[in-house]
Amino acid sequence: MKRKRLSFLRRQIALTIFVGALPFIINASAHAEATGESKWLDDYHQPVGLTYGAKATLNSTYIWRGLYSGATNVQLDANVGYGGLYADMWWNIGTEEWSFTKFQPEVDISIGFERWGLNVYVLYIHNFNCGFFDFANYADKGNRLELNAIYTVSSKLPLSFRWGTRVSAADGYLNEQGELKYAYSSYAEISYTQALPYDLSLFGAVGLTPWRSVYTGYRSGFGVTNIDIRLRKDWTLSEHCGLMLMGQLTLNPYLLATDKESVAWHVTTPWNQSINANIGVGVYLK
Repeated sequence: MKRKRLSFLRRQIALTIFVGALPFIINASAHAEATGESKWLDDYHQPVGLTYGAKATLNSTYIWRGLYSGATNVQLDANVGYGGLYADMWWNIGTEEWSFTKFQPEVDISIGFERWGLNVYVLYIHNFNCGFFDFANYADKGNRLELNAIYTVSSKLPLSFRWGTRVSAADGYLNEQGELKYAYSSYAEISYTQALPYDLSLFGAVGLTPWRSVYTGYRSGFGVTNIDIRLRKDWTLSEHCGLMLMGQLTLNPYLLATDKESVAWHVTTPWNQSINANIGVGVYLK
């Protein structure tokens, strides 16, 4: 059984790398034949020297990959990089549901490499319901470790493809025999950002899970988990500081198809909602 899991893990890692790198390989081949006037797909900024950034956002709702993940919250983020290598730390401090009876802290740590439109990174998620270095598999709690790859065509064609797979720690479910099984929960997404006048931007995304995973509550296989629409407005405060206001609407088609009552407003169990919205305001350094 352990050998089968390792073999499956190797296939998932290879698939993650392949999906993320395939568009880059195709684009690199096309670029090799392009003239100087046709390099619009190759306008990536090459990081030079030390880079850093930070931001703080107040949100009405915490929505993640089509899943309701918390109510009103403050989210903080800080990152540092050099030559494409980077490290990022993200914090969430907020309530779990709309009765405001339980708080849900979270910290995410990412280490990755970004160049030529390809961003490959390892993501560690800690929810403070177990030890920080506890990588055991649980059915209802625990840390999470993911491999992720994102490819963006260019700033002139901001079409992005994402793939993420959990490779360790909390991602288990009990099968019919009561045995704890590892799911290797995976998420794929295609998104596009359209720049609009007056420093407005419109973002749209469709996400899915290819097999039984946390995104379907470990109940079934393939499912379209989110259709997102987000409108954002930015204000430049200084050369290195900005302010943003955004509104987001998310539909979870899988949840809607499996539970017709999920369109109702659930105050104490909002994770049962198939329609969620978020309003956020934030300040950032760049």
